[in-house]
Amino acid sequence: MRSFFLLAYDIADNKRRAKIAKLMEAMGERVQGSVFEAYLDAAELQKVVKKSEKVMKMEEDSLRIYFLCESCRPKLKTLGQGKPTPPPDTLIV
Repeated sequence: MRSFFLLAYDIADNKRRAKIAKLMEAMGERVQGSVFEAYLDAAELQKVVKKSEKVMKMEEDSLRIYFLCESCRPKLKTLGQGKPTPPPDTLIV
């Protein structure tokens, strides 16, 4: 079962930042420069963590992963442009 996550990174080096951005783009939807929303199952989340650990320098970089429970998601508020990422297989008309 997939859950909704907010992923945010702060990567000091341009080369490492580009690699993390590419990984995040493959797993989720970019909603800000270094912030992504993603629906991930446990295996996909583990994949993101493992691949990120290989790229990051722990003493310089950070990756934050926030789990947003199903009952919390409807409470998500956005101002200005953009809407929260819809669940997979959701059709917006």
